[in-house]
Amino acid sequence: MIEDSPAVRVGDPGSRPVHLLFSEPARPFGGDDPTLDFLVKARGQWVSVETLVRTWDGDGLDTFLSSLAEDFRGWEGARTWRSLEHDLTISAEHRPGGYVHLTWGIHDRPPSEEWHFETTTVHAAGEEMRNLAAEFHTFLTNAVE
Repeated sequence: MIEDSPAVRVGDPGSRPVHLLFSEPARPFGGDDPTLDFLVKARGQWVSVETLVRTWDGDGLDTFLSSLAEDFRGWEGARTWRSLEHDLTISAEHRPGGYVHLTWGIHDRPPSEEWHFETTTVHAAGEEMRNLAAEFHTFLTNAVE
């Protein structure tokens, strides 16, 4: 990881549960090009996967998470988000008791697409989701050129 590079950690970083680390946001083509890449790593006792995620200015990830926070009273079914090349996906479900279950899918990059990994993190609706959305907003807007 690049020193002083923005990062977002999601989930419990203990040895048994799986946690996610989003790091190294960069604009590989510089200038005004909307391409924004970042690294996502899933780590836990039995898993260690990572992939480079390609987006167009973050593909609205922070906006998606903000919308979940704003609907803290709940919604029916699953809401989904995916990155430009489908290397990162999120499915969000509001559960009784005021919790949001985020299922994060990390996918092998095209064209091989040989593997797929999913893990679910649980967040309190409302303020905790707002904080997560704000962290991602800061992360996505501080990319290195």
